[in-house]
Amino acid sequence: MTIESPLASDQDRPIGTVLLVDDDPDMLKLTSAWLRGAGFRIQTAGSGSDALSKIAIARPDVVVTDLFMEGMDGMALLKEIHAGNPLLPVIMLSGQAQIPDAVQATHLGTSAFLTKPIAKERLIAEVAAQVDAVLQRKRQHGTFGERIVYRSALMQELLEQAEMVAQSDVTVFISGETGTGKEVLARAIHDASPRAPHAFIGVNCGAIPEQLLESELFGHEKGAFTGANNRHEGLFMAANNGTMFLDEIGDMPLGLQVKLLRVLQDLQVRPVGATRSVAVNARIISATHNKLDELVRDGEFREDLYYRLNVVPLHMPSLAERREDIPLLLEHFLGLHATRHNQRRKRFDAEALEYLTAAAWPGNVRQLANTVELCATLTKGDVIALTMAQRALREKPGRIQPLKEARDAFERRYLISVMRVANGNVATAARIAGRNRTEFYKLLGLHGIEVASFRADSEQEDSE
Repeated sequence: MTIESPLASDQDRPIGTVLLVDDDPDMLKLTSAWLRGAGFRIQTAGSGSDALSKIAIARPDVVVTDLFMEGMDGMALLKEIHAGNPLLPVIMLSGQAQIPDAVQATHLGTSAFLTKPIAKERLIAEVAAQVDAVLQRKRQHGTFGERIVYRSALMQELLEQAEMVAQSDVTVFISGETGTGKEVLARAIHDASPRAPHAFIGVNCGAIPEQLLESELFGHEKGAFTGANNRHEGLFMAANNGTMFLDEIGDMPLGLQVKLLRVLQDLQVRPVGATRSVAVNARIISATHNKLDELVRDGEFREDLYYRLNVVPLHMPSLAERREDIPLLLEHFLGLHATRHNQRRKRFDAEALEYLTAAAWPGNVRQLANTVELCATLTKGDVIALTMAQRALREKPGRIQPLKEARDAFERRYLISVMRVANGNVATAARIAGRNRTEFYKLLGLHGIEVASFRADSEQEDSE
């Protein structure tokens, strides 16, 4: 007896990604053909350990695994999968299973236990039911940040915070180094908000000359200045009912900061050359690689505007802070390259992958994307070697410092900075550091820092 698919037709079936796991190549080939023919996206793995890597990269909606495999068997794989994602459906297949195996698999959280030989229609129906349940859950709970590639706990926590603020109109400030993806996060917030049907308008406040930025933001009337041959509404009006993203807000001139503050207070904009203000309803998300609190302290950024923008602060981590995401990002950009150029997907060999994971990445995700593009373009074969990765980065292989080494390096830099501020006065430096004098002397000795050298520098400066 055949079991019909619960969905009306292949055209109606929801597209989902299925990971097939089996150490039998013939079985993988057969089930892949069945499910691919039914409209599903297919990933395959020949072992349990390979499957765990594929899950991290491909993020399948459903896993279909054999029970008996060499090395990690299906039960062990099921435990590992649900330790990381208890909601990921796992369908277990077996040709040698006994009732206790099915009972154990059920208790471990398998979504279905099917015995071989499995009918094509039965497998397709079961996979379709699980995919449909996953997609329904995503529709109910949203797919916030689905375009952001990550697996680190740090990014997970950030996206959970961003998802919470997305539903409100609260003003958000995103900090982070250049190239970390601050605009990507801002767009994710917009897409998950009630303003999603309306425009997301982004502007780099440091890329437009000061004399033009006011007109770009607030608009201008015809004849307001030389060259203003037509009326221009401005970006704030373009973002009406949507989201206005002000990137590199720290580079905004002080004069415009006053006018921006007025917009935030009055929810109105006055175009250049106009006599009346116009109401505007746009959510504000701002971002910068600068440390705004330092700019405020130095008088380069208005304190009142800072507090208006910094209602909900979110920090986009650097790649150095989320190294576990680097292999996933490399795979993602290799896939984009293959799609864009209609080529077979290339891959980095083990040495290149290790090297790139340990690299400094001062340009963060933007630099990584450019590096992948260069490596994939210049590599003729399917495998990108270590030498090509090194050539692309033009630097020596990096390494991740051990925790103690990194902590010692930071502590030494900190002690030197404090001693410089205190002009070599140990008592003053100890007070700044929140330590008593005896403890501070011990720390200086531990790091081989000589007090006399700071006093000598100070005396030399005084004599010049």
